[in-house]
Amino acid sequence: MLWIKNPLGIFTANDLDAGNGLVVSDDGTIVELVPLGGRPSLPCTEFDASGHVVLPGLINTHHHFYQTLTRAWGPVADVPLFPWLQNLYPVWARLTPKSLELAVKVALAELLLSGCTTAADHHYLFPDGMEDAIDIEVSAVRSMGMRATLTRGSMTLGEDDGGLPPRTTVQSPEAILADSERLIRTYHETDPGASVQIALAPCSPFSVTKEIMAESAVMAERFDVRLHTHLAETIDEEDFCRSMFGLRTVDYLESVGWLGSRTWLGHGIHFNDEEIARLGAAGTAVAHCPTSNMRLASGTARVLELEAAGVPVGLGVDGSASNDASNMILEARQALYLQRLRYGASVPVSRALGWATRGSAAVLGRSDIGQLAPGLQADLALFKLDSLRFSGSHDPVAALLLCGADRADRVMIGGSWRVVDGAIPDLDVAGLIAGHSAAARKLVAG
Repeated sequence: MLWIKNPLGIFTANDLDAGNGLVVSDDGTIVELVPLGGRPSLPCTEFDASGHVVLPGLINTHHHFYQTLTRAWGPVADVPLFPWLQNLYPVWARLTPKSLELAVKVALAELLLSGCTTAADHHYLFPDGMEDAIDIEVSAVRSMGMRATLTRGSMTLGEDDGGLPPRTTVQSPEAILADSERLIRTYHETDPGASVQIALAPCSPFSVTKEIMAESAVMAERFDVRLHTHLAETIDEEDFCRSMFGLRTVDYLESVGWLGSRTWLGHGIHFNDEEIARLGAAGTAVAHCPTSNMRLASGTARVLELEAAGVPVGLGVDGSASNDASNMILEARQALYLQRLRYGASVPVSRALGWATRGSAAVLGRSDIGQLAPGLQADLALFKLDSLRFSGSHDPVAALLLCGADRADRVMIGGSWRVVDGAIPDLDVAGLIAGHSAAARKLVAG
């Protein structure tokens, strides 16, 4: 057993006292929290955390790993969502298995170095030759030693059907459902400490038919997996739903069998009071993506009101083409400031950290991660405060967000150190950057 002792600061995401650290068992779970001034009840080896602030591993609830290949691309640097998508879809349609592998590894490495231990990815692009996209992601997640909810996305509504994506990126419902079942049967894990879980994720109301939404809901219930989609991200989307389906977004959600606790929604910005109440009553969750929402000027999610209504809320970095970074600790800082802008300066730092940990775990339907408590997985993020930006800071936990921490010093997943001294052991970062950058240039050039 390992006693991570005497932390400079610690955030448990609950009310438990871990002032003198925690004990990790040999099987990778937390067996004891040590109160301030206390010692473990059993003999342990020790790790001195006196220079570290300890958090539960951060959890990212909405991402598009492949989009790391189109960061900061000039033609979409200054446009809102719909023209942003229309410019990028033809580029993304040129995705290859090798470029996806590199993109996923870059996204996971960047997340891991920011203190993230679990990530949800929404992959919905399956042009010819990309039928094994989720299999590629599974391999990358396992090689990095992380946890992930990998969602089998889909698009069925092409430009010639009134949707946004080009025809080359859409699939038939039969192909989508067959592959979804294959992935669930092959990869979905249900035990505590699961490393890979599968969810079903038609892309958005403007890229799929009602039929594939409804059929995905039926399959998700049959196999007891979760459902994910973009919803209420922009006013344009609201207008599209009214025009295409004659419904507002939450009415649309209910009409296809998605208004329930199995579902989590990417963004969830443009809900009225009555819709927020309905989402809360149903237990439908929201992945708040503050950086992306600001980058595309999509709007500000009503997070405090969503939570007050009973909606589980977590954080997502979103795809790197609308955020341009995959950094969870910075996303928590952005969430804090954006929600303070909406609700006032009294929104506490601890609440933003809670969205990135316990809240995000609830969004993904997981009770084994997201907080520090006996019996839960030993997923930890440890940050040092010894750089210039923290000089003069007093509250070590608050300093992480207020002073802008951006890189973890150590990260543990299931009892194993996956980041040591600010680096991922055995990862050739320079080689990964070189390969990924070359793939990015090739993808954009066509």
